Amino acid sequence: MAGSRSEVQDHPSENGFTPLERPAPRLLPHIDGCVLPSLGGFGKHQKQLVVLTWIPALFIGFSQFSDYFLLAQPNGTCVQPLGNDSNWTMTSQPVTVPTSGAPALQLKDNGTGVGYGDGSGLLCACKEWRLELQTGLSQNVVTKWNLVCDSAWKVHIAKFSLLVGSIFGYLVMGVMADWFGRHPVLILSVLFMLVFGLTVAFSVNVTMFSTLRFFEGFCLAGLALSLYVLRIELCLPGWRFSMTMVASFLKVGGQLLMPGVAALCRHWPNRDDWQVLQIVIISPFVLMLPYVWIFPESLRWLLATQQYRRSKAMMLRIARKNQVDMTTEPSGVLTELEQELHKKPQRTCIVKMMSTRNLWKNIVVLCVNSLTGYGIHHCFSRSMMDPEAQPTAMCHADYYTMAGIAVATCLALCPAVGLMGRRGGLLTFMIITALASLLQLGLLNLIGKYSLRHDTVLRDTLNRKFSVAFSIIGMFSSHAVSTLSIFFCAEITPTVIRGGGLGLVLASAGFGMLTAPIMELHNQKGYFLHHVIFACCTLLCIICLLLLPEPRGQPLPESLADGETFTRQTLLHPGEQHLLLAKYDRDYSRVHDTPLHLTATGGATVAVATALAAVPASYALATGGEVIGNRAIANGV
Repeated sequence: MAGSRSEVQDHPSENGFTPLERPAPRLLPHIDGCVLPSLGGFGKHQKQLVVLTWIPALFIGFSQFSDYFLLAQPNGTCVQPLGNDSNWTMTSQPVTVPTSGAPALQLKDNGTGVGYGDGSGLLCACKEWRLELQTGLSQNVVTKWNLVCDSAWKVHIAKFSLLVGSIFGYLVMGVMADWFGRHPVLILSVLFMLVFGLTVAFSVNVTMFSTLRFFEGFCLAGLALSLYVLRIELCLPGWRFSMTMVASFLKVGGQLLMPGVAALCRHWPNRDDWQVLQIVIISPFVLMLPYVWIFPESLRWLLATQQYRRSKAMMLRIARKNQVDMTTEPSGVLTELEQELHKKPQRTCIVKMMSTRNLWKNIVVLCVNSLTGYGIHHCFSRSMMDPEAQPTAMCHADYYTMAGIAVATCLALCPAVGLMGRRGGLLTFMIITALASLLQLGLLNLIGKYSLRHDTVLRDTLNRKFSVAFSIIGMFSSHAVSTLSIFFCAEITPTVIRGGGLGLVLASAGFGMLTAPIMELHNQKGYFLHHVIFACCTLLCIICLLLLPEPRGQPLPESLADGETFTRQTLLHPGEQHLLLAKYDRDYSRVHDTPLHLTATGGATVAVATALAAVPASYALATGGEVIGNRAIANGV
């Protein structure tokens, strides 16, 4: 204390006030800058936990893309018609009806011609169908309960159930992750995922199947969200994006492996193929049961919610795993933690986001981006399908094309984000999406209308090729927009509400994916308007993206106040803060004295200021009162 006093005496007080001692800055709120480096940084223990978050990503990919096999529309032949026509057959080629999706039925007569039916026509009047699948299984839910013609709408309800369950799961589980912790949500989701997922395989009718799929989607959403948040919160700024992209690759790997898994489940004895596939998809989640003991709670969340007693035990455990001696730790993090043990935990709900000025706007912008990315992705995938393709041995061509585009997107995101940052990369891919959409909607029609009026075959061929090319580009960029929007939200949302904020963006993505079964339910009616609406949304998103901050290399915000500190930054220099208000550089080179020194010289400044105050405002403006004042100060002093 004596040393501090001597320092105060050595530096005389300025402006007549004695400077107060500033308290030392707190270390615990700076988790990326102080706490984690004192525990070994991104050490061996954190890397092991990140690997544990990667393994379930493969299983999540299985579940999220299982609808393609469990609810695939079959080809079929009418074995016992209601009338006298016994030669009509049905096929589910999506390409036979130009404006329709996969569930549309094509009815063929081997000798008389071809007709189409949507479930209400006479051509679907059949007592018994012989249904054949082209997706690797010999039987699925559609063939099990004959969900064709008048019952085809039940297939779309079954598709709705998983997506709607996921949307509710993201919203509810996100709030629970902020209130009760990431670890309880993870374990609860795993347990109920096993219960509902395995029960789906023993459904006795399509109603039971759809209901259980809703709860399966609910638990799947909680599992995916908690793993995503835990992975982000384990990493230091330089590792966050790369660790997240590895999980994305594994998820796409699950999508690529699904056809092979379905083929292995074919012709299983004493059990339907789709039941075996469902059991095979869900059973690997049993491997996550030991996570109850081996996977800890997020240290970042414990510190942000002031649960310091649990944080102390967690920090000592991490230090021991990383072989760091906390007794000789010089930063003083553990000492400060000891002084904060008396504080009570403080949790925050996502509703508090509405009291902020900037944070809620950023999250809303990312929600719209995620919704637009997934919504327009279906438009591009629908345009890519060839309306004249026939079922062949390569029945998974479209499936593998979409999976290949997802792999290419993940590969392109890594260098793009490294060069342009989060905001620059997101803006670039959104611009590409908008251009692909607008060119597909407008430019191709103009080319076909004015350049090739007579050669209709060549015109249609060129339009088709250009449409497929723009669709592939659009699917590539829209997938990048969706992936980057989710990661962006996880980085700029404070720890205290990260689960809820990420849940909002993921739920918005679910609404975007929900447009696909909705369009199929309406037999693709309004498809063009659907595409136009999302194309307009891309233009809106481009403008809104300019208002987002750049979180690359920045520590994760922990509190709502930290979330408000993110400001808009320049696109060319992501690490440089850009103030919205202009800064004016002023020349203070002529000012050499403090007010205290001026008072000691006779109070000349006070007299000049009083004289200037007595001058009328109009006269001061006319004669340049500021210049006169400056000269008077310089001459008087």
